[in-house]
Amino acid sequence: MFSVLITNEQSKYQLDTERIELAVNQIVKEAGIVTGDVSVAVVDDRTIHELNIQYLNHDYPTDVISFLLEREDEHLEGEIIVSVDTAAELAQDYGWDWNNEFLLYVIHGCLHLVGYDDKNPAAKAVMQEAERRHLLMFGIEHRLDPAE
Repeated sequence: MFSVLITNEQSKYQLDTERIELAVNQIVKEAGIVTGDVSVAVVDDRTIHELNIQYLNHDYPTDVISFLLEREDEHLEGEIIVSVDTAAELAQDYGWDWNNEFLLYVIHGCLHLVGYDDKNPAAKAVMQEAERRHLLMFGIEHRLDPAE
């Protein structure tokens, strides 16, 4: 059995927890995962900034951090931490709803957990195509980065 655990540690924005859970379940199912847990923590910029310093030695807030705790065959244990503040702020820059930006971060973090990477241009292109595919399952067209 696979489960998604969502923790909302902010109070500014109303979350669609069903959509978060569905996105994670879609990705892990596609990756052949049948057992395990993924926790999704929704936080503010201050909290994700602190975590980014503590765990990644990056002194700035970020959009999403994922931690793969265990992956073996069809089993996955992982954590996704998402900044709702960053989603709301950047959604304005891209001219779309913050919920879409937020969902993109959840999808991005979960794709990392199942093995996608964005460290080089070829891997990043594959990952962005997976993001597009998963957003389309919600009827959402992927926004383009300014550099694209």
